[in-house]
Order: sequence, then structure tokens, then C-alpha cells
Amino acid sequence: MKIIKYFFEFISIISLFCIFKIIGLKNASSLGSILGKIVGPFSRSKNVIKENIRTGLGNLDEKSEREIINGMWSNIGRTFAEYVFLKDFKFNSTSFDHIKINGANYLDEIKKSNNPVIFYSGHFANFELMAMELDKSGIKTAAIYRPLNNFFLNPLMEYLRMKYICPTQIPKGRMGMREIINRIKDGYSIALMMDQRVSEGQKVPFFNKPAFTTTIPAQLALKYNCKLVPISLERKEGPNFEMTVHSPYNIEKTGNNEEDTKNITLKINQIIEKMIIKNPKQWIWSHNRWK
Repeated sequence: MKIIKYFFEFISIISLFCIFKIIGLKNASSLGSILGKIVGPFSRSKNVIKENIRTGLGNLDEKSEREIINGMWSNIGRTFAEYVFLKDFKFNSTSFDHIKINGANYLDEIKKSNNPVIFYSGHFANFELMAMELDKSGIKTAAIYRPLNNFFLNPLMEYLRMKYICPTQIPKGRMGMREIINRIKDGYSIALMMDQRVSEGQKVPFFNKPAFTTTIPAQLALKYNCKLVPISLERKEGPNFEMTVHSPYNIEKTGNNEEDTKNITLKINQIIEKMIIKNPKQWIWSHNRWK
């Protein structure tokens, strides 16, 4: 049954991609927003979404909660539609009209230093554009990704990611960890998302509730003396974005590797929390983060 389901998902997505390409970026993004708000509420994760919002933001009034959920589905729909235009974002000079970068001086400094860093963020706005901008900056970057369950769709998405987002893609998992280490040794910076539940990690508070969190950035920073660099992305209007590269920072070592790992990861979670609170409509609340 999964084969049939995945196949029809693949055909449906390809059909929509064709329509999006025909009508252009601005119209496609708007249509994606509409589709997201129509289809999203039928998702099986609707209860998880409400629970997550209450965990992260407390008991909001019904109107505020509904606005966040609608905003989330709108953003997800837009992001889906914008996949067709990754090539335009990457190679078309007019993409600078769509993505404003704050903190570009930090990218220049990182590039000149030739020292690898660990970039981290969460699934905000059109999150794929962050790794793309790092690659465009000239910094040798390897992006960590999670392969899709749909084996018809996954090869297409991997192709798009490698061709238009970041050529060096590393799948999550033990084999991926070996490649991460090799890339660090070769001078590559690492880019990864910190806001999803992982099976291997530590339980670290996230919005004051323990959540399994990857410790990869902490481990790499401790072992290879890499600086950590938070990045955030905000959708301004339609397919227009503002990306902020925050100040790189060094970690503090006490000699207790276990405690250092936990404290570094806690600080990362706290920074991600602030990004979410600033713009809760553009974060994906559907992940079962506290499972």
C-alpha cells in the first residue's frame, strides 16, 4: 500500500510543480499559501501542533493559536511551491531582491579565516535558502539532511538540494557522522537544523521541557574547536526573505566533556527558542519534538 501511496504523492507533487513553474514565483508562492491553508488542517498532526504550541508559548487564546497555525500552513505551502524556483534563487542575480542578508560581514570573516564553523538553525520560513546562501558566499559547506520516506520523491529532492542548494549533502545517521568528521578535517563548515527530535542524542530542555536533541554541534565544537554560528530566516512578504547571520561564538570548556556537551546544546536550544518566539507563524510546529 505504501508504494501506491508514495507513487500518487509523487505524481501529484510533480503535477503541482509544473503548474507552479508556469505561473511564476510570485503567483506560485501565493497559490502555495492558499493550498497550505486548505490542505494543512486535514493533517494527522493537528493535535501535536496544538500541544506543541501550548508547550512552547503557553495557553494562548483561541484566536492567537489559530493565527499561528494558519500562518504555519501558509508558510509551508509557500515553501513547497518555491522549490520549483530554487534555480532562480541560486543563479539569477535578481534573487538579491528576494533575499536580504544581515551579518554578511561574518560570512566574509569566516571565509577569510579558512577555519570550519558549525552553522545551525531551525525550520523557519523557506529554510532551504539558508544553506544555499552559505554556498553562494563561497564558504565550503556540507549540509546535513534527512532523506524523505517517499522513495519516489527522495531522488528528485536530493537532486534539487545538491544542484541548487548545497553540492555537499550528508544524510543523517552513523554513516553520515563519519562523513561529517572527514569534511571537517577537509576544511568544510557544517550546516544543520537543530529543531527536530532525534533518536540519538541527549534529553535537553527545550521550552523548559526535556527533548531529545542532537549533540553533533557540541561534539564537533569541543573536538575541533569550531565556532558556532546561529542563522535565522524570516519571510517578509510573499517570496521575499531576510536572513540573519548571528555573531559566531566560541564554546566554554570546563574539562568535563559530558557537562560541556549538555551546556553547549542547552544554549543552542535557547537560541532556537528565541527565534521561534520572534516569529512563531513561520516555524514548523508539526514535528513531534517532545515525544
